[in-house]
Order: sequence, then C-alpha cells, then structure tokens
Amino acid sequence: MSSAQPSTPSSSVVQTSATTDRGGLRPGRLGVTAIIFFVVAAVAPMAAIVGASTVVFSASGASAPMVYLLAALLFVLFAAGYVAMSRHISNAGGFVAYIARGLGPRAATAGAGLAILFYGSLQASLWALFSVFAHDTIASKLGIDIPRALIMFVVLIAVTGLTMLGIDLSLKVLGVLVALEIAVFIILDFAIVLGGGASGNSLAAFDPSALAGPGLGVAFLFAFACFTGFEATVVFSEEAKNPRRTIPRAIYGSIAFIGLFYAVTTWALGNSVGTDSVQNAAIADPAGLVFAIAKQEVGGWLSTTLEILVVTSFVAMLIGFQNMFARYIFALGRGGVLPHRLGTATRKSGTPVTAAAAVGCVVGIVLAGFELAGADAYTVTYSWLLALGTTALIVILIMTSVSILVFFARTKLETNPWTTKVSPILAVAGFGYVGYLAVSNYDVLLGGQGGIAQWLLLLIPIFAIAGFLWATVRPGVNYEAELV
Repeated sequence: MSSAQPSTPSSSVVQTSATTDRGGLRPGRLGVTAIIFFVVAAVAPMAAIVGASTVVFSASGASAPMVYLLAALLFVLFAAGYVAMSRHISNAGGFVAYIARGLGPRAATAGAGLAILFYGSLQASLWALFSVFAHDTIASKLGIDIPRALIMFVVLIAVTGLTMLGIDLSLKVLGVLVALEIAVFIILDFAIVLGGGASGNSLAAFDPSALAGPGLGVAFLFAFACFTGFEATVVFSEEAKNPRRTIPRAIYGSIAFIGLFYAVTTWALGNSVGTDSVQNAAIADPAGLVFAIAKQEVGGWLSTTLEILVVTSFVAMLIGFQNMFARYIFALGRGGVLPHRLGTATRKSGTPVTAAAAVGCVVGIVLAGFELAGADAYTVTYSWLLALGTTALIVILIMTSVSILVFFARTKLETNPWTTKVSPILAVAGFGYVGYLAVSNYDVLLGGQGGIAQWLLLLIPIFAIAGFLWATVRPGVNYEAELV
C-alpha cells in the first residue's frame, strides 16, 4: 500500500482479519479503560510523585502543579493532530508508523532506530532504579539483605514471562497495582484537603505569575518526563475495540487523568508543607519528603504503604513498557526492518512471544554490561540511560509532529486547520523547546555528573543515521505490511 493512500475503515477490517488468521495481534480485546491503564502504568504515578515531583518542587517551588498542567497542555496540542491522523492509521508500530505515512520509510526507519534506543535505554534505567528501591525496601522492612542485582534479574525474568503469557494476564496485574497506588494518593490528598495543611488549601500554586522563576525550564523538563508512557495509546491500536473511537478517547482520557492527577496531588503536597516552604523542604530532603508528608498527615502506616507501593509501581511500569516495546519490535519485524521471526505472534492469543523474549534479553544484556562494569545503579545506570532515553523520545515526538503536518498537507484527508496545521506546528515548537532544555540542561538530567556520560548523546544521531541507511539498503521495508 502506498504511503499516500490512507487505510479506510473497511480495509482495516479486512487487514485485521487477515492478521488474526496468520498469527498476528488479536484485535478487539482492549477498550478505552484498558489502554488508559497501560498508559498510567507506564508513567508510574506513584514513582513519579515520590521521585520527580520533588525535583519539580526544588526547581519551581509551589508552582509545581502549573508546571504539570503546562506539560499536559503540550501533549494536548500534540494530540489534536495525532488523533486526527489516528483515524487513518492502526498500527502497533507507534510513532514510527506515523512517521512512515508522513515522511516515508527511510525517515521512519531512522525513527525506528531512535525508538529502539528510547525503549531500550529507558527500560534499562528504570530496572536499575527499581532494583535500588526494592533492595532498600526489603532490607528495611524485612531485614533481609538480598543482592540488588539478583532482585533485578529475577523480576526481569518474571516480567518477561508475564509479557510472553499474553496481554490479558498483564492487564489483570496492572489493574490491581495501578488501582492501589492511585487509591493511596487519593487518601493522602483528601487527608491534606480536609486538614487544610500549612497553607489552608491555598490556590496560590495556580497563579500563572509564579511560573516566572528561573527554575521553570528544569521543572518543565522533569514534568514532561512524567508523560513518557503516552505512546501506549497507539502501540495497542491494533488490539483496540473499534480503534477509530477507542484510541482518541484513550489519548485524551490518559492526558487528562495524568495531568490532573499530578496537578492535584502536587497542589495538596505543597499546601501540606506550605507554599512558602515546600521548595526548601524538597531541596533538603528530596527522597523522603512525600513519605514524611504521608506520616504527618495520615500516619506511619500510610508512609510504610507508600514505600512498598513505590516498588510495585515500578513493577507495573515495567510490565507496561515491556508490553509496549514487544509490540514495537513485533511491528518492526512484520515490516521487514528486523528479522521476520520477531514479527510473528501466537495464533491462539495473538501474543508477540518472540518479540517479548527478545526485549527481555536485550534489556538483560544492557543491564549485565553495566553491572559487570561496576556501575552504580542510581548515579550511573539510571541517570545516564534515563537522560539518553528522554532526549531520544523528544526527537521522535518532533519527527511525529512534522509527519502529521506533512501527511495532511499531502493527502488533504482532513480540512480542519487546527488539527492539520496549527496544533502540529505548535507541537513542533513546544517539543523543540523541550529538546533545547534537555540538551542545555543535560548535566542536570545526569545528576550533575557530566563528563563521559554526555558523549552518549551521540548515540541519537548514530541510531537515526543507521536506521536511515538500513532502509536504503532494504527497499522492501513496509510499515503497513501484513504477515505472510
């Protein structure tokens, strides 16, 4: 199928049926709520609030809620064109499929290289951080000193196995874990609101003038990083019930939920400490601030529960990302970018078992390399790879926004200027600014280390160029291919 010709609803039905008969992803299994669960699990609200929110507070003070809303607004701008284009695409290849339709297979394969870099580095970084939290929690609560690396690799094997067993089981586990972490923060938020906190439910945090501080750039960058699971809305599109309705609802629903959750919770946390004191409190105790607030507002039992749920939140996030990455690899195998075997799925459950196993192996090899090199799990593996993955994602988002603009300019399938021109242009500008922040503040992302870690940024153009050249020597690359 030519990239200039969109898939019609009727052709999508035919293709889906063919894919199922040949052992592809199973369509019609995921509704709006299920996809939102995957997005929320991937952004790990518990881990994001405990970890990233203190950085946002440190940089911007009590205006942290507004920073999260600004980040959500950027994704809403992006979503306008993204949703419009989703009506003409249903592909597990995520953003890469959009780039293919807008800019062609070579640019898309460059994006595929960046996607592999993003998912691989981000997952490895999160596994490293998970191992630190899990080791410390087990040691402090149970008094058992299990080697950190052993915890990491055992759980990696378990999550990989869960992914290989199928999305239905993954969804059940995610549902329980995500519901628990959200419920705990609802309890904490209500306790603070009912008690009034040190600032008496002040709305000063939502004063736009408070955003004028010098730390806005860094705060916005870290708030933006809390939306990194957003791509799940399209990665699971082939498995969605009625994608033309489900995907748009899941996109806007996930942005609204995540943005409001972060904004309301950080507003409550800021009022608990005091709008004039929260910035200094976050600087003084970034790791323990949220736990201290929970203990003060509700009691020690909630603080302990938070410590445990931070670990399970990481597990939920890693399950979500593992499923997303597996489907990315599946789509790349099906499209001829990667070996064909990776683009197959079981006939019975529609699970990309080979791709899921490959993802687990790749992440395991990366982590083993850092472990054998004696790298510190937090200051090296986590910090270096998180910074690299976040920057790679920003480049992918810019490419996708440009693709949306080009796609509609070429095909004329939509005529609304807001969705076809204005919002993609604003998204390019917004993500371009975030990219500038990422590069100019790269040392901040690295935790102030700098040095050799900054050279990892070269991997972004290397992976993109390698992908572009790979598509040049493999003219059969087809991102809309069906299994044969």
